[in-house]
Amino acid sequence: MSILIYLMPAALFLSLLGLAGFLWSLKSGQYDDMEGAAERILLEDED
Repeated sequence: MSILIYLMPAALFLSLLGLAGFLWSLKSGQYDDMEGAAERILLEDED
């Protein structure tokens, strides 16, 4: 049971770190243009 003293804060820290990373990606606009990326892979580049 004493291992829970270490595992619970570690799990809480990692989950907050993941949430902070997700919120940062939302704020920086990573998910703004989902259709554009899908269409860009199909089109040929015109130089």
